[in-house]
Amino acid sequence: MFRALGGAALVCALAFFAGCVNGARENQGKKTASKDSAVAEGARLYKRNCAVCHGNDGTGGNAPSTSSPFNKPVPDLTTLAQRHSGKFPEAYVAQVLRSGVKMPDHGRSEMPVWGTIFKATTKSDEAQVTKRIDSLTAYLKSLQAK
Repeated sequence: MFRALGGAALVCALAFFAGCVNGARENQGKKTASKDSAVAEGARLYKRNCAVCHGNDGTGGNAPSTSSPFNKPVPDLTTLAQRHSGKFPEAYVAQVLRSGVKMPDHGRSEMPVWGTIFKATTKSDEAQVTKRIDSLTAYLKSLQAK
């Protein structure tokens, strides 16, 4: 009787383990699809809002001019990870998109404050603004030079 119970317990444990593995695969598939969707949305937003200064490929090289409208060179967005010890600075990028860059006294920021712009131009709530910024960040991460 104990042997039968032990065998049944083993079968239950294996079934449970198989279910966990399958669930993990499903979650991974959903995460990948969600990430792909965010990157696609980010690409659309980038083309509409960022390519004019940073170029279609993020290097600034194929922008209408190689400098921003303020006549300063634009950063190459494909080397963000390289410039941050090989790790894409996700939090920093999201913060720059949301709030702009810190400028020295008496200077002005060339980088638009997209958090404010997205909220004002699309009458979006904070959740939608965050989603747009997250999508742009995911897209910029996908552009990183290998």
